[in-house]
Amino acid sequence: MKQYTVAVLGATGAVGQEMMKILSERNFPVGKLIPLASARSAGKTLKFRGEDVTIQEARDEAFEGVDIVLGAAENDIAQKFAPAIVKAGAVFVDNSSAFRLDPNVPLIVPEINPEDVKNHHGIISNPNCSTIITVTAVNALNAISPIRTMTASTYQAVSGAGAGGPIELMNEVQALGHGKTYEPKVFSHQIAFNLIPQIGGEQFEGYTSEEMKMQNEGRKIMHLPDLKVSCTCVRVPVVRSHSISVSLHFDKPISVEQAREAIAKAPGCKLVDDLAKKQYPMPLDTSDQDIVFVGRIRPDLTDDNGLCLWCCGDQVRKGAATNAIQIAELLIEKA
Repeated sequence: MKQYTVAVLGATGAVGQEMMKILSERNFPVGKLIPLASARSAGKTLKFRGEDVTIQEARDEAFEGVDIVLGAAENDIAQKFAPAIVKAGAVFVDNSSAFRLDPNVPLIVPEINPEDVKNHHGIISNPNCSTIITVTAVNALNAISPIRTMTASTYQAVSGAGAGGPIELMNEVQALGHGKTYEPKVFSHQIAFNLIPQIGGEQFEGYTSEEMKMQNEGRKIMHLPDLKVSCTCVRVPVVRSHSISVSLHFDKPISVEQAREAIAKAPGCKLVDDLAKKQYPMPLDTSDQDIVFVGRIRPDLTDDNGLCLWCCGDQVRKGAATNAIQIAELLIEKA
């Protein structure tokens, strides 16, 4: 099998570390791995397949001879290096939001729109974590009858805010348990024993940037240009794995039985739906794996053409790193 030179841009962050772990887990044909980070990390080492790999400084020259670049850095870094990556002849699979809505850049969830990968011009975008989890859960229903509108509430784990999120949650819990206070640094308010109904800044009519991603990215991934979504994003005191409550409204009715059967067969999904036995998707069960669990499937009592469901998925893996590796696998499969 052909071997590929793979660079990870932002290799020292949580998603970059997970990308390296998943490359190894999935036996991706890496002939050479190049971890890239800032100048202050250059020269240090990371483990990959049991060996030390030296971190290189991210600069334009670092992409020469690279086949695939996995992006795990912020928007400004992605935008800074994208021209050099494309010029070097590599394909940039970018986890930031910098290029997601660019009409010339495919936005891919491999279980849903793998054919779009062939339309790339050197850059492919990885969708938002909550969007990936949600569309993976509902796409099998969209195939039965097109989704017209969707109302979603996301319950997003603190690790979605980066490595500092879980540390802040634990520090707050410990401080409060001893009757002390703790000044939040990562989040705008105390997250321990609390919910924060804002993720991202205001973008449109009181909706945040994180909330608008569900509509704008969902339209592109599922090829539903008229899809309308109302979304509320909430940060919750859970360490890992995002949960989403979804109400779907279709062109025609879909029964609960039809929905369960379709989701049970859907790639990337696991049906966990038995209320009597207290079986439903939960963050603890969906952490550190790549399948989206779907349950609580029931009729929407406000709409004869509607269904409600609940889904959970690991936002670091399927919601970010694993999805990017799956895109890279599509690239080599269709090369």
